[in-house]
Amino acid sequence: MSANLIVVHGGGPTAVINASLRGVIDEAKKYNEIDGIYGSVGGVDGIFAERFTDLRAISGQALSRLSYTPGSFIGSSRRHLEPEDYETIVAILRRNNIKYLLFTGGNGSMDTCNKIHHVAAQAGGINVIGIPKTVDNDLANTDHAPGYGSAARYAAVSACELGIDVASLPVHISVIEFMGRNAGWITAASALARCKQGDAPHLIYLPERPFVEEEFLHEIERLHKEIGGAVVAVSEGLVGPDGNPLVRPNNMSRRDAFSNDVSVYLARLISDKLHIRARSEKPGLLGRASIAHQSAVDRQEAEMVGAAAVKAVVEGLSGYMVALKRLSTEPYSCTTELVSIDLMSMTERHVPDEFIDPSGHDVTPAFIEYCKPLIGDAMPVYATNRDLLY
Repeated sequence: MSANLIVVHGGGPTAVINASLRGVIDEAKKYNEIDGIYGSVGGVDGIFAERFTDLRAISGQALSRLSYTPGSFIGSSRRHLEPEDYETIVAILRRNNIKYLLFTGGNGSMDTCNKIHHVAAQAGGINVIGIPKTVDNDLANTDHAPGYGSAARYAAVSACELGIDVASLPVHISVIEFMGRNAGWITAASALARCKQGDAPHLIYLPERPFVEEEFLHEIERLHKEIGGAVVAVSEGLVGPDGNPLVRPNNMSRRDAFSNDVSVYLARLISDKLHIRARSEKPGLLGRASIAHQSAVDRQEAEMVGAAAVKAVVEGLSGYMVALKRLSTEPYSCTTELVSIDLMSMTERHVPDEFIDPSGHDVTPAFIEYCKPLIGDAMPVYATNRDLLY
């Protein structure tokens, strides 16, 4: 007997979240066990309101554009759920003959997905699978998360282009701040901007290492004397030696814990303490919304995890997240596997020690080897006047 499938998006979008949705739609159409293919409009809020959109009704033209569309095609949410809400969700799913639930998101969404699974398992008749999604790359038990490769490419291209601009008029220090919350994966990817020694970014600061103001100012002063202008890549989640956020938040909500700009704070610090010109840059949401810098590898893997999730629920599996498993780096090859959502436990995956330079303000060749395949096509190569001038 056939039943319905529904997809729910949670948290902030990525440049490839709709590619995962495309993978779900294409794969779901292959199975007689699946009747309706629905999207919950506005994330988990859409379940409570029973706002379900028919994904089979998407035109062929729109479907062909889906993997190349920013944002979340069906919307998303960050709704906080109470214990009793999970019972309500399962009741609504059963009432609408929804046997297959796919939940796309990061750590918080996987926690929600897991709780729905356990309630659904007691009630019976509903299979729940998580689809990984986060630009932060902080999901545990997966080599990387769909969304990260595109965000990493954006960071690398941005740092490269900013570096060329600063080198053209080397009179200031430019501090560029990247997203990532408590993990420095996106900021670390800015290192891929370098084509040769001396290229930007000249310093990289991750939240995995305590930020020491005196050491930072010493490095800035050294760079300014040596090359004049320089680019510094920093993470929004930088913390001081005491473990507290470098910048005091505007409010105390967990999601907005870094709502003040670290880059602004550091640019002012450079100006006030060293009397060196400094300015701040912050791509912010642009780093996750850019389709111009979408990674082809990221897009293909996002579609792959969406399709794998459908296969899993149809086979009767529940309580798993689809993970990416790297088979080789050169040549790059990746496949999918299933990991228990119970293993996620809201655990943030940080940049490991072997990827961080002993200096504390750069990354290692091992990180470059890990990250480079994920950004897709080779970085753009620009004509510069550095070789002529120096």
